[in-house]
Amino acid sequence: MADEAGGGGGTAPMVWALAVRATEAGPPFAELIVEIGPRLYGEFVESAVDSGFVLAAGEPPATTAVIGLRGAVLSRLVLVGGRQLWEPASEVRASPGWVAAAEGRGAVVVLVVPPGTWPPDLMDLDAERGAEALGRSLEAARTSGAVLHGTAGFARLGS
Repeated sequence: MADEAGGGGGTAPMVWALAVRATEAGPPFAELIVEIGPRLYGEFVESAVDSGFVLAAGEPPATTAVIGLRGAVLSRLVLVGGRQLWEPASEVRASPGWVAAAEGRGAVVVLVVPPGTWPPDLMDLDAERGAEALGRSLEAARTSGAVLHGTAGFARLGS
């Protein structure tokens, strides 16, 4: 979801998406994909790296980041050992499957992608075509070495 009307990560400060990924062995894992707009990108990446995020290659490392969920709504991403708090400006609702995967593993894989990664017409596509378009765009960003990843803790927040 875009945090400002009228655009994806190229114009909005942040775009957040949740996904559930199946694995060959073990339970699925919850994934948070965050695209940061140009104005906030440098600050966010610095905080992510200080939290233990690395270039997306191989397994995502454990980080000091924590994802907070209030009910079924993503509430915040906390970085740098609790010193940086990032909150979506619009509601990002987690599916029951995403919540179950996050709770099952006690963690969430977070991908940080650069401005312009989100396909501009993503919201106009049906679910299947949208997922394919986003997948191609994420793979292109990963291949170019522009994606950071890490595993964040998961916490339920009070109402």
